[in-house]
Amino acid sequence: REGDISYMMIRVATSSSRSVFSLSRPLLLGNGRRFYTTSSSSTPPSSDQTHFGFQTVKTEDKEKLVGDVFHKVANKYDVMNDVMSVGIHRLWKDSFVSTLNPVPGSVLLDVAGGTGDIAFRCYDKMSSLSPLSSSETERGKITVLDINPSMLAVGQDRARQRNILSSSSLGPKMEWVEGNAQKLPIEDETIDAYTIAFGIRNCTDIPLVLREAHRVLKKGGRFMCLEFSQVNLTGLRQLYDFYSFNLIPVWGHLISNDYASYQYLVESIRKFPDQETFKQMITSAGFKLSSYENYSYGIAAVHSG
Repeated sequence: REGDISYMMIRVATSSSRSVFSLSRPLLLGNGRRFYTTSSSSTPPSSDQTHFGFQTVKTEDKEKLVGDVFHKVANKYDVMNDVMSVGIHRLWKDSFVSTLNPVPGSVLLDVAGGTGDIAFRCYDKMSSLSPLSSSETERGKITVLDINPSMLAVGQDRARQRNILSSSSLGPKMEWVEGNAQKLPIEDETIDAYTIAFGIRNCTDIPLVLREAHRVLKKGGRFMCLEFSQVNLTGLRQLYDFYSFNLIPVWGHLISNDYASYQYLVESIRKFPDQETFKQMITSAGFKLSSYENYSYGIAAVHSG
């Protein structure tokens, strides 16, 4: 959001074509060229219909259909991401949180973050900087919000194993909330940073999700989204398409006995807006300084506003 928040400001490099923020992991980054594809359009066929992968479904049905997918994959979520990204998602998430750079005292909201992958990384970062004598307010707070109780259950189990289910003397308070990204149960302008990783493409109304993110962020707050995107390197694009459509669903069947869920996940990536289109959607939701940076030549991208 518009304003000044020094602890989460990113270095912005401006060119004639776009703004990007600078990361320190060149191995993860693409070559900056943009790739456009009409197949990634997220425009629904009509006002009462939307996409579920390559299928056209009633808008009112998508939430349940997506919910069913994540109920099925919740217990093998890390395996799913390993299959979808060939294991690189762990490096992407590390870089994502490093760029966010949360500090003690921050109030963070991680949406569609049920299993805690981003939240735990933020917790570790904030804890490492928090004095032992600091108060709960000084340590900050992380709220993990997810619409899917199965995903939240996985994250809460992991938090118990780390002994940080709610709070500890070393790190920020942790809160786990079942809620909808399209109608956040959070007051206006109360959040310092809003993160969402590999979740926004599964939402029914993405523009509404972005407006809700803008509503709950304080002035000067930071929106950051990590999502699979459109590959911008021609040879890699064909190879990734072959891998995605021919191998990922088969691996899903072998690993989880679930071909259909992995097929949907592959298709949902192709229906998600390309980098430039999504950047404009973020700007339309009211964010300033919208920018993006490709990871692995656009297999994934980080969007910020």
